[in-house]
Amino acid sequence: MGIKRWQLALIHAAVAVTLVPINSTLNRVMIKELGISATLVALLASLPYLFSPVQVAIGAFSDRHPIAGLRRTPYILAGLLFCVGGLAVAPMVVFILPENFSIGLLLLGLTFGAWGLGYNLAAVSYLSLATELSGERERTRTVATMWFLMIVGIILTAAGLSRLLAEYSPEQLQRAFGSIAVVALVLGLLGLVKLEPRSTMPSNQATPEVPASWGSQLRLIWHNPQARLFFVYLSALLVAILGQDILLEPYAAEAFNLPVAVTTRITSIWGTCFLVALLAATWLEPRWGKRRVAFLGAVTALLGFVLMIGAGIVASAQVFYAGVVLLGLGSGLATVSNLSLMLDMTTKSVGMYMGAWGMASALARILGSVLGGAVRDIILVVSQNALLGYGVVFGVQAMLLGLSIGLLRHIDVETFRTTSQRLSLGTRAAMMQELDAG
Repeated sequence: MGIKRWQLALIHAAVAVTLVPINSTLNRVMIKELGISATLVALLASLPYLFSPVQVAIGAFSDRHPIAGLRRTPYILAGLLFCVGGLAVAPMVVFILPENFSIGLLLLGLTFGAWGLGYNLAAVSYLSLATELSGERERTRTVATMWFLMIVGIILTAAGLSRLLAEYSPEQLQRAFGSIAVVALVLGLLGLVKLEPRSTMPSNQATPEVPASWGSQLRLIWHNPQARLFFVYLSALLVAILGQDILLEPYAAEAFNLPVAVTTRITSIWGTCFLVALLAATWLEPRWGKRRVAFLGAVTALLGFVLMIGAGIVASAQVFYAGVVLLGLGSGLATVSNLSLMLDMTTKSVGMYMGAWGMASALARILGSVLGGAVRDIILVVSQNALLGYGVVFGVQAMLLGLSIGLLRHIDVETFRTTSQRLSLGTRAAMMQELDAG
């Protein structure tokens, strides 16, 4: 199982590698270099998360429709090709938008949509395959390896993009995206080689478990006051710490006049801090408790936003990077500790709460990105001051973190579960990976 575990991790890393240029570097180029509305960029960046409900249908279809005896591999390959194709053509399409808005917008929507469909198609398929190949005893280690390699892949991709874009130009952007696409394709293909055994089971014997719909999850949660409070708390927290994704690089470019190669490193800094926070949470939780670690994470992220606002006022890139470090650490601590709290809340319906977390995450990314982009654009139109727009967005996100801190004080985990279990690093990573697919 050891080799197959790393093959699965390579596939997941390959898909994650295609995310970095699309979700960070391209956003910066569209907003700063091309002057495209941040609201429009946020809507395009949200397309992958709007597609997330199709994972239920994709999973059920692949269960019942194997191709050449393979239930997962063809769908993983198709998803990988969509991701790689969307990444490769994105730089060409984005420069059409300023010249011909209608055609450019159509092509850009198709490009982001293709990437989003590919992500969801691949994710549900390789996670299903990971479950089938690993078994109960090996599952945590397998998914933990996948999650770890994903973060490492994101860090290395951001660092590689920074070097490739040392001399920025549209042509160099195209070459850089093409290089990353080739790397992702090679990693994915290496992961797929002889990974899945051919199935001899007739398709009509497959009995997949169909996940509950978002509507049914919401109804179940809303009938439990503590679950409802926790869901609102999570949503506020996640809108704050996830909604800034598309704005960090454009803000760094606007406020400090940093080139593309430099702002691309922000993702690698954030990812490194997130990994450090994951390790720190494993040590802190048994000593401080999960609520205190969650509180520390939210406060740390809030201070990160305060520093980033202050950095724009004093025009200090060093203060901005300090804010990014705090945001990465705070996001990691908050994510891990709140996942632990969620799993402590019930002994019978963990799946429902995992679904709720995934739903809150997807909704938070959509709402945070779109509202952040819209607020930035509105303030820019009214004040003709781009930095003020970013400052207001970061201020709103800091206020949401403050709200989440207040709500955390009223969450009573003992109402759900009287005993608390310590989660290992591997278990956290495994559960986070599963939720990442949602």
